[in-house]
Amino acid sequence: MNVTRRGLLIGAGGAGALLVAFSLAPRRYASALIEGKGEHVFDSFIRLAADGTVSVAVPLCEMGQGITTLLAQIVAVELGADWNRVGVEPAPLSPVYGDPVLAARWAPLWQPAWLPPLADTPGDWLARVHAEREPLMITAEGTGLAAFEGPLRAAAAGLRALLTQAAAARWGVGWETCDTAGHFVVHGKQRLGFAALIDDALRYDPPDPPALRADPAKERSGALAEGAPPRFPRLDLPAKADGSFIFAGDVRLPGMVHAAIVHGPQGDTALSSFDQKAAAGVRGVIGVVHTRRWLAAAAKTWHAAHKAVLAMEPRFRAVGRIADTTAIESRIDTALRKGKAYRVMAEGDPDALLVKPSLTSRYDIEPALHAPLETATATARLGEGKLELWIATQAPELVRRVAARAAGVPRRAVVVYPMHAGGSFDARLDARIAGEVSAIAKALGRPVQLMWSRWEESLAGYPRTPVSALLSAAIGPDKRELLGWRTRMALPATAIEAGARLLDGQSATDALAAAQGQPDALACEGAMPLYAIPERAVEHVPVALPLPTARHRGNAHGYGAFLTECFIDECAHFGGAEPLSYRIGMLTGQARLAACLVGAARLAMWGGGQDASGQGIACHRMDLAGPEGLRSGFIAVVATARQDAGAVRVDKLSAYLDIGRIINGDIARQQVEGGLIFALAQAIGGSTAYAAGLPLSGRLSQLGLPLLADCPKVDIAFADSNEQPFDPGELATTAVAPAIANALFSATGLRFRRLPLLSEGL
Repeated sequence: MNVTRRGLLIGAGGAGALLVAFSLAPRRYASALIEGKGEHVFDSFIRLAADGTVSVAVPLCEMGQGITTLLAQIVAVELGADWNRVGVEPAPLSPVYGDPVLAARWAPLWQPAWLPPLADTPGDWLARVHAEREPLMITAEGTGLAAFEGPLRAAAAGLRALLTQAAAARWGVGWETCDTAGHFVVHGKQRLGFAALIDDALRYDPPDPPALRADPAKERSGALAEGAPPRFPRLDLPAKADGSFIFAGDVRLPGMVHAAIVHGPQGDTALSSFDQKAAAGVRGVIGVVHTRRWLAAAAKTWHAAHKAVLAMEPRFRAVGRIADTTAIESRIDTALRKGKAYRVMAEGDPDALLVKPSLTSRYDIEPALHAPLETATATARLGEGKLELWIATQAPELVRRVAARAAGVPRRAVVVYPMHAGGSFDARLDARIAGEVSAIAKALGRPVQLMWSRWEESLAGYPRTPVSALLSAAIGPDKRELLGWRTRMALPATAIEAGARLLDGQSATDALAAAQGQPDALACEGAMPLYAIPERAVEHVPVALPLPTARHRGNAHGYGAFLTECFIDECAHFGGAEPLSYRIGMLTGQARLAACLVGAARLAMWGGGQDASGQGIACHRMDLAGPEGLRSGFIAVVATARQDAGAVRVDKLSAYLDIGRIINGDIARQQVEGGLIFALAQAIGGSTAYAAGLPLSGRLSQLGLPLLADCPKVDIAFADSNEQPFDPGELATTAVAPAIANALFSATGLRFRRLPLLSEGL
């Protein structure tokens, strides 16, 4: 592929310019970004204004994780730009931004089973084809850096080469001897600003391959002192601090009305009756819209709409199975004891060793709610055959499909304006609200903003799956050597189910049917021990539940690490071994993880986790296939905890991470701090039971989430590494719950094998 000025300057010759991309064969796509007056677009990622201001197109949803700042920083460092003159904009839906890393990661969810593995890595042609076809623009699994750092650096390096060639021609020097810094091209004492070079730069061709800087964006871990001013402050921070930042709920359109909605109980239900006359008695009501699954009212204010929809006293009838915790737990228990198991991961075969296991324990995990701060919100305007949507979403292409179907317009007629989300934890992978608001806008013939209440977020949102697991170990005569290990997990094929909704646009009922009885390796990730145990295996017993389940921050690793790290602690105690040295002794070939364990122990002043010290330790590893090969993230956590008046008190969390090359230390620390507290919330609360399809903990105050006074002292340190960067957002959630559970065993002598901890009492 020859990179030319024409290929790099997307839109330089007008909106019809083309970008060359590759899949099975070279393909051409229309420019993803359209130039404004005096602007030039480079490689569909960088917009350069006439005054030299740089705008970076971000193809991911900003949910507070700082991805907009990270991607802009990658461009700024490679380009040599002044950070004060760099901004961001949401990328439009385009095959250019298809994510082959996520396509490869989720290949088991979309690749036909009869095909040989053709999409295991992002470089495989089938992964690229799938990423471009939809396009696959989904914010999940922390793939943003792996997928887009390379293209962003290439675009910035190409632009830098054009600018330096233009400056070098004026100075009569070789362009390779020039550099850029602070929005200037420099050569010795000579300096020329970007703005002065743009017109001349457009006459040149960039080198192929791009002349990347030797050092990509990086901050040394030793320079990440807590409280030190960041070199690249978050771009969204000033607006969030002064309240001017625009979230989905802040959108206002001329003639817009507000809508509130009521959904049926979880399970297969249908709207059976409602009193529409009652809504007419509420001042400001505009209209009522309903379908088989929901009832909505629109009014001049959201509070009036909410009052009206409740006044109608909607009733729903069961047309199939309804979510009920007693029945759910009975189904899972029966499956765990008697169900057919599928071996989804294995190293050797431990069955012969486990005919009479040395140690067996059962663990249970309750369904967990996402509970984002901002509830689901979307605004729709339908007119002249075009549907416009303002929505915070992690899956904009799915939103477009769902909305087009609901409004009865072609998918190409739907324009999605991505909004930043006020938190998500993967809740905004759900696109149902896009269909609901589109249907309401069509029925009323005017712009509508639909906002779910907190109760509806808890009722209609799909939780993380419940899990029950039986872990067995074969231990040698010395009571220390682990010879065999088996994890038997009973849970729905939750990854397949979520994939059917997310990738295929299936309804909850159809997705449950599609996943029924299917072995699901992605739903069991994190349960395979990382330790050098000769014979080990993970088995999945699929369970059909009337409760739709979904992805959740940390996902399978969140409960997989809990199972593994708690049971490895039980094995250490069985042999009278010190938990830290017991783990390190089995981490053959896992030097980076062993270093994290030692680092966390040093941070926490580890005392051995015995003699009622109240200290517990846990670790975990996550992997991701990137364009250059496997990249990994490692974490170890030491928790200091105690049981106090029937509650869990966590006094301190010490975490040591190896996430490879750190691009922005301030954001890395924020992600880890947020992940640790999120995981603490899941360890002590965040779950709900269901009765007749209704959540018993539907309000934030009922979820047992930690208050500010409950938050522990947090110490975080990072390894100084040149390995490929790994997103810590989900990794940070994995080792906290087992560390706390192990700490409580140290403090009380009792094993807590259910999440949330203390949910069974003492």
